[in-house]
Amino acid sequence: MFDKLKQIKQLHDLQKSLKKETLEAQRHGVRVVINGTLEVESVTLNPELSREQHERAVRDCFNDAVRQMQMHLAKKMSQMPGMPGFGG
Repeated sequence: MFDKLKQIKQLHDLQKSLKKETLEAQRHGVRVVINGTLEVESVTLNPELSREQHERAVRDCFNDAVRQMQMHLAKKMSQMPGMPGFGG
């Protein structure tokens, strides 16, 4: 039972720390920053781009940032001791 409580605390602590982590992706002067819970922190646009170019760049930046963050999270979870299926 205490192992389960310890795992719950580890996951809660991980969730809190992920909120503080950020990752950014850039394309054509457009920048998207997301946090570890995959929430968008900021978007910076390039005034020289057309609307269509902005739409593509934002979409591509967001998708790239999410993929990078998912890989980062998977690596972090695999290093957690005592988590079934996650390095423990």
